[in-house]
Amino acid sequence: MDPILLEYAWVLLVLIVLEGLLATDNAVVMAVMVKHLPKLQQKKALFYGLLGAFVFRFTALFMITFLVKFWEIQAIGAIYLLFISGKNIYDKITHKPEGHPNQKPKKQSGFWMTVLKVELADIAFALDSMLAAVALAVTLPELGNFHVGGINGGQFVVMLLGGMIGLIMIRFAAKQFVVMLEKYPTLETAAFLIVGWVGVKLVVLTLAHPELLIIPEAFPHSTLWKMTFWTVLLVLAVGGYLLAVAKSKVKANK
Repeated sequence: MDPILLEYAWVLLVLIVLEGLLATDNAVVMAVMVKHLPKLQQKKALFYGLLGAFVFRFTALFMITFLVKFWEIQAIGAIYLLFISGKNIYDKITHKPEGHPNQKPKKQSGFWMTVLKVELADIAFALDSMLAAVALAVTLPELGNFHVGGINGGQFVVMLLGGMIGLIMIRFAAKQFVVMLEKYPTLETAAFLIVGWVGVKLVVLTLAHPELLIIPEAFPHSTLWKMTFWTVLLVLAVGGYLLAVAKSKVKANK
């Protein structure tokens, strides 16, 4: 095989693995957003979310050199995720038991509003994913004499393939998370804590944006931050899962 094509194949493989890791937090957010819908509508909401994400990311790839200038996009995403995390955890804490005289029925978002929320969340994640793809793709030698959105055509194709495969991973991972949330309802609190932690991740990215530089630009990509982020995420996920399973067994034995 041509050495350049072999290098491209290797970077594509690395990018797919990276997209798979990034898909984890995205999938958790999507799962908790569609959980309240009936099963058929859950599938439709995830499908429309994936379709919208495909259109947005494909369009954004052509505009990546323009979009990355706006730190406000990630800032809005961070505020949005921190808000839904904080609100849902607050609702859980202040939730009154069934039959309580002062209990008010919780109003849930309709189908299309849920789809809109899924789309907004994906936009918040998209720049992080695409920036990672760009960082890997630009290390490749240029292939072909055409450019797309200021990026070499060969590099662009690698980014596009990696991004699309990542979206498919998100879709199936989100479906599995929905099943887990239905099986272990108490896992929802851990899921929203993860959503909030992902919001913190976007805050860090925003603060390190070249237009702000409140913290060093390299910090979000440093080993220290990545280890911290994934360690906390793992603790929340595993701890939440074990606690949910324990509570489920206690409930079953009553």
